Amino acid sequence: MAYIEPAPIKDRENPFESMMSRFDIAAQKLGLDQETYEVLKSPTKQVIVSLPITMDDGSKRVFEGYRVIHSNTLGPSKGGVRFAPDVHLDEVKALAAWMTWKCAVVDIPYGGAKGGIKCKPWTMSTGELERLTRAYTVSMYEIFGPDTDIPAPDMGTGPREMAWLMDEYSKANGKTVSAVVTGKPLVLGGSLGRVEATGRGVMVSALVAMEKLKINPAHATCAVQGFGNVGSNAASLLEERGVKVVAISDHTGAYYDAKGIDIRSAIAYKESNNNTLEGFTGGEIINNADLLELDIDLLVPAAKEDVITLANADNIKAKLIVEGANGPMGAKADPVIFEKGITVVPDILANAGGVTVSYFEWVQNRLGYKWTRERVNRRSDRIMKEAFERVYKVAQKYDVSLRIAAYMVAISKVADTYKLRGGY
Repeated sequence: MAYIEPAPIKDRENPFESMMSRFDIAAQKLGLDQETYEVLKSPTKQVIVSLPITMDDGSKRVFEGYRVIHSNTLGPSKGGVRFAPDVHLDEVKALAAWMTWKCAVVDIPYGGAKGGIKCKPWTMSTGELERLTRAYTVSMYEIFGPDTDIPAPDMGTGPREMAWLMDEYSKANGKTVSAVVTGKPLVLGGSLGRVEATGRGVMVSALVAMEKLKINPAHATCAVQGFGNVGSNAASLLEERGVKVVAISDHTGAYYDAKGIDIRSAIAYKESNNNTLEGFTGGEIINNADLLELDIDLLVPAAKEDVITLANADNIKAKLIVEGANGPMGAKADPVIFEKGITVVPDILANAGGVTVSYFEWVQNRLGYKWTRERVNRRSDRIMKEAFERVYKVAQKYDVSLRIAAYMVAISKVADTYKLRGGY
């Protein structure tokens, strides 16, 4: 599969600064005291490790690995592990903080963490990736644990890597410890409903927001930028509920059909075509940037960070944006989008369905009991709807965007818990 290198970080907003600018506004609105502000903005722990790995040709290569625990105030920290060439400490810090706010906004008892290894996984063999994952697990043995820090899949990783991680951690413990990681294969204690959970949360958030905006899903048009796990599941679930998905995209290009794209066919095509949409004939090819600027009711950016920036914010015409990706909108674009009257359901709320069902997986592992898909979906839908209502009420009360309101809800919960627990 072809890979497009992301823009160098200097050409994008610094993700940690982007997150902190929203944090600062929310903290100010809440009247957060300086002591609590300093505690909440600072990561609890930052770990950088060197991982010497024997490659298939017998040579040794040293990879750099990271794990940042932003907070463990609400409970054990939780967050994915990404394998990508552009992984760097600022990005991991930002994503760890996002996880703290994401868990708090949906009211689950986790703090935030994130991990990563700087590598190009698509150039590595299965054996090399397994050795890398196991070495990373050993190096993080003191960090990981079902009661301390629970990793999960992210960009460049999946159930296979989580199985290796669980196995390596379990070996060191002399027993199977299923609850140390989520996003595992079903046979190893993974949860039903986990694969589609993030996309499902995006769908639930979109429908609740449409209800507030009095947009009828049966007459609504939608574009989904990014057709990976989140985007494809969100598109499929929205289509099932009557929303017309007129555009989809991945890194190979964007595809548009005013009459609506057949999402089931697009998913089947992608699965039979090396997991890409390249050559898809179910819509005319348009520019990836143009997809974001279509005149539609709903835009779901579900690919990568900083796709909506100061450069294109003025051209966005959607009535509603529901963020499937982490940080798809740069902080500088926020005020422009807000002034245009566009409602944005932010990432820390909209894509929290994934961590919610990860929490359910952890609960099931601790109980030693598996829930049905219907129970998982019912409970995650309820949590997402309740979280949206909490955020919406704060947005109305303080006359702020849903993004700032979501940060206010999350910060308030973590701050209150910190004060009750006390410090030194």
